[in-house]
Formats: sequence, structure tokens, C-alpha cells
Amino acid sequence: MQKPSPDPTAEEDSHSAGRRIERLSLHLTPLAISPDDHRQIERLECAKAAAAKLNVDTKSLSSYMRGKHREIQDKVMDYFNKRPDLQTPVEILKDDHRELCMRQLTGLVREAGIRPFRYVVEDPAKYFAILEAVGSVDMSLGIKMGVQYSLWGGSVINLGTKKHKDKYFDGIDNLEYPGCFAMTELHHGSNVQGLQTMATFDPITDEFIIDTPNDGAIKWWIGNAAVHGKFATVFAKLMLPTHDKRGVSDMGVHAFIVPIRDLKTPQTLPGIEINDCGHKVGLNGVDNGALRFRSVRIPRDNLLNRFGDVSRDGKYTSSLPSINKRFAATLGELVGGRVGLAYSSGSVLKIAGTIAIRYSLLRQQFGPPKQPEVSILDYQSQQHKLMPILASTYAFHFATLHLVEKYSEMKKTHDEQLVADVHSLSAGLKAYVTSYTAKSLSICREACGGHGYAAVNRFGSLRNDHDIFQTFEGDNTVLLQQVAGDLLKQYKEKFQGGTLSVTWNYLRESMNSYLSQPNPVTARWESEDHLRDPKFQLDAFRLNRLGFLLAVPNFTTTSKCCCQTSQALQTSGKFWCLE
Repeated sequence: MQKPSPDPTAEEDSHSAGRRIERLSLHLTPLAISPDDHRQIERLECAKAAAAKLNVDTKSLSSYMRGKHREIQDKVMDYFNKRPDLQTPVEILKDDHRELCMRQLTGLVREAGIRPFRYVVEDPAKYFAILEAVGSVDMSLGIKMGVQYSLWGGSVINLGTKKHKDKYFDGIDNLEYPGCFAMTELHHGSNVQGLQTMATFDPITDEFIIDTPNDGAIKWWIGNAAVHGKFATVFAKLMLPTHDKRGVSDMGVHAFIVPIRDLKTPQTLPGIEINDCGHKVGLNGVDNGALRFRSVRIPRDNLLNRFGDVSRDGKYTSSLPSINKRFAATLGELVGGRVGLAYSSGSVLKIAGTIAIRYSLLRQQFGPPKQPEVSILDYQSQQHKLMPILASTYAFHFATLHLVEKYSEMKKTHDEQLVADVHSLSAGLKAYVTSYTAKSLSICREACGGHGYAAVNRFGSLRNDHDIFQTFEGDNTVLLQQVAGDLLKQYKEKFQGGTLSVTWNYLRESMNSYLSQPNPVTARWESEDHLRDPKFQLDAFRLNRLGFLLAVPNFTTTSKCCCQTSQALQTSGKFWCLE
């Protein structure tokens, strides 16, 4: 009787499983090393010997990684290295930390002569390079700088017009006008269109009246508000009086410049109530506060009117036809904060990874009998903890640099497609990088054992300060669902019409490399050249993404649901419609 021919796929699976088991057993029970066996990787006597065997031009690598703005970063670091009185001690009280943080920022601007604000629009890549260096000194300082220049300053120059830039630019730049970004309310964070603060126009006095209608509308977690802020960009519903039974018309959320303190004293202005949000889990160098407005009057010119304006007689004009389009344009101009967070989170991972890997290289523990102990970085378990983090750090570095380049191009060209790309890319990268970094900070701490628990080694402060990165500038869950909604929208557009030809064109575009060669998954190619081929890796990611999209059940294309979907994603991004 003829024996059945063996299944080659089954044999290959069996051999592959055997190899994995063998490698695992060698890791758990290492073979004794024979001096004559050159096939084995020799255990290194000490970390110094390991360093001597490395063949990396670290100076060139560092120069390449830091890019063209390394000189301005060196200038930042040199300034703080020469000013030990401005370095943040391990043990510091909240109020002292806040004052130190303000002195650090003031010294950077007025003594070191580094003016980040002018680069916010002119050269965003240089601004983010300064932000990275400043954040490595003290993350609270990086956030305070971001509040002053990217949020408060950025809202003035991006949402305002020439009159606002002429009036406020120099004061923001030299810190004479420290300010806040008052968007988040006690009851509304992600759902910005649901904000309740009101700005009602008074045509008699030619003023807007800013009001907090209830406790839920109190502006909350506002950086720079508790102590140092003199102005605030307040996001509120613009209400115009009408001559019908409604009385007022809601024109949607707009931004207004509201003075909150006297310029020469810390005294709050009439109608302004400011409370301190108190001690936080981290970033205690930033003075977060709560703002309440009681019939605060501001001039009509304080409306940041790039996307909508009110005339002296109370007529509203805008180049954009609807509330949703104006709202989208407004938030689109504020995406720089999200770009900065993705970039800064990658920088935090660089710091933590560097500390953990250097420690692991120097720390020695256990080893063969009567031989020197082994650097813990030589253990596969330690490598499995830290090497993926190192690889991801490089990936995040180049990914966020790409994002910054696209953002810089967007600021110059204002191309609509580029705006949409940057919005989606910044949402995805911010969510993914900050979540990964948050998890990795704990892994790095654990990888350094008990010494990692010492506050002086920074893991605790890095972890606490970075934790909120997952929430502000967009909650990560909401952002990921916005990205998913955007992908589903693109997917639906590819299939408009539903004909066979449309389907075929989409599949051909998405999988062109697979129509001319075996599918890499079924072919099981394992050669190093193939697996390292960037084209293969990109195709594999595309195939993976397509698989997720195809798995979405019965994505509706009815006009009613699409309208609801679009509105939901624009207002909060919390869900999309599936049937």
C-alpha cells in the first residue's frame, strides 16, 4: 500500500516550532561555554569590554538624529548647565516649582535670547526642536512654554487677523503678556462643540459679554491660569441678538481674547473668578486653574475673527457657510499642539530608554561559576524588555519628524488635502506614541530594579509628568476612533457606486504588489533580505489595514447615517455608525 506523501507545510510548521522550543530551552538553561567553541556568543567580562567591541560612530549618528536644529538645542542645554539655580531639584514644593518654572522660561527668553514664538509659524520644526530640549530640562517647563507660545500665542496668530498680531505678538514673545488657553470646561473636554460658556454681543456698547452660565461651564485645568496668566483665549458660543421670539442666535464656538489680571499686579479683573486646581499627579510646575466669568465685557475687536466676524451693527459674516465648517477650520488651526505632543512624547521615550539601557549595560548580576558577573543587558529577558523600546524610539523619531514636515508644509500652503492628512496623522501618532511611551516608562523602571525606584533617576517624575499626555490635546480613545472614522470614510469613497469596476480598481490599487507575486503570508518567505525590504513591510501594513477595514460589518452608506456619523466625529469622535 502506497504511503501518503508528507505535507510540506506541516513539516515546515513542525521544524519552525522545534526551533523556537530549542531557542527557549537554551535561554532558560544555557549551555556551558567551551573556549574552543567559536560558534557560541562569548560572555563578556564587563560592560567596559562590551563598549570596546562596539563599532558605531556615535558622533555622526547623534548628529544625524538631531538634525539641522541641534545648535539651538545645544544653546538651550548650555544655558541651563551654566545656571544650576534654574535646575529643578528632586524635592520641591508645588508653589516653589511653579515660580522656578516661570523663572526658567523667563531666563530662556530674556537671558539666553531664545525666542520660540517667532518659530511657531515661520519654522515649526525649529520650534519643536527647542521644545524637545526644554522638556528634557523639566517637563513642566516644556508644557508651560507650550501653553504660552503654541496654545495662547498660537491661537492669537492662527485664529486672529493682522490687528491681533500687531497688538499682541511682541508681548507674547517677550513674556510681558503671559496667557492661557481656556477651552476645556468642567463638563466638556473632548466635545468642544458642547461648550456652554457664552459670548453675547451688545450692539449698544459694541462689546461682547462673557458669561459662565453654570458650574459645569467653568473653564477647568487651564494652564497658566492659577498664578501667572494675564490673558486668556476663551472659547465660547457666540450669541447674536435677533429681532424675533428667540432673542438670540447661536453662531457656534468662537475664540475671544479676555484679560483676566492686571498687567502690573496679580490682581484679578472685575467679573473674573480664578481658583487653583491644586496639586496634581505630575507637571506641578504648571499652574493649572479654573476660570469663571460673570458678565465680563470685552471690546468687539477681541473676537479672533479669522473665520467669522461681527460688524458694528451686529451682522455676522464668514467665508465659511456653516457652523460645522467654521468649527472644523478653527480646530484645524490648533492641530499644532497635538503635533507637539506626539513629538515630545517620543522625546520622553528617548530619555527613559537611554537611562534604562545605560544602566543595564553597567549593571552586572550573576554569571558562570568563578567567572566575572554578566552585564544584565546580555540577558535575553532584559533585551526583550528594552530592545523593542529602542527600536520603537527610532521609529517614533522618524515618524514624528515626518509629521512635523507635513505640518510645516501645511502652514505654508494651507492645502485642504494636506490639512486633512495632518489632522488624521497627528491624531493617530499622538494617541499611539503617548500610549506606548506611558507603558514603556513602567517597563524601563522595572528593568532598572530597585535603583529605578529612586526619584533621582527620573523614572517616577517622567512617568507622572507624561501620564496626562494621553488625555490633553485629545483623549487617546477619541483620537483613535477619529482615525478609524477617517479610514472608513476613505474606504467608502473608494466604493462609491458599488459597481464591479470600482471594487476591482480599489483592490488593484491596494494590493498591486500581490497581484504579481505570491502573498508573503502564504508564501512564508523568511529570508532576511525579504523581511527587511521596506516595500514588503509597507505592503504588509497595507494588507493588514485592508483586512481590518474589510472586517467592519455592514458599514452603512445611507445619507442619514453618514450625516450623523460626520456630525458625531466632528463633535466628539466617540463613535461611528454601524448596522
